[in-house]
Amino acid sequence: MSIEQPRTDATSRERSPDHEYTLSIEQAAEFYAQAGHPRTPRAIQKYCALSKLDCHKVETETGEKYLVALYSVQRHIAYINEVRTVATNRDHSRTDANIRTMKNKDGELPRPAANTPDQSRTYATVRASDDRYIKRLEDDNEFLRGQLAAKDVTISALLERDRETNHLIAGLQKMLTPLLARPDEPPSHTS
Repeated sequence: MSIEQPRTDATSRERSPDHEYTLSIEQAAEFYAQAGHPRTPRAIQKYCALSKLDCHKVETETGEKYLVALYSVQRHIAYINEVRTVATNRDHSRTDANIRTMKNKDGELPRPAANTPDQSRTYATVRASDDRYIKRLEDDNEFLRGQLAAKDVTISALLERDRETNHLIAGLQKMLTPLLARPDEPPSHTS
């Protein structure tokens, strides 16, 4: 019976001669600084932890430390350069169609005045939306004023009915008082 050896993947670090882990974190930081992209040792440790750099973690007397492969630092610096170049380049806008200049019979058309620094597009946009909200608030206020007037009329009518009801009840009490008197009291006749 044969004992099988565990397989190693094609990208195994032990098999490739390019994977010489000789740089300390501080030395890798120096490479970044020389390339114009200074990094802190902590940032490089994060690169190692996130596998952005090819590295090995080794045990030392004081704890664990990363040893980084030079090629991976160079590859990462090249990536940073590429990303920064793409991010800073701006393509020139292309026109969609040929532009013809319009000519006036009397000469050139007057040029429109350039925007002054105190004019900004955002103010105009915000102002237009403010006008819409102001109009809406004015309409709401007008509606609420109408509702308030209608409620005042209703309250006045209810108060008038309340007074009428009080007068009717007072008259009814006067009529019923002689009928509801105690039997031992003689009814009083007032004329």
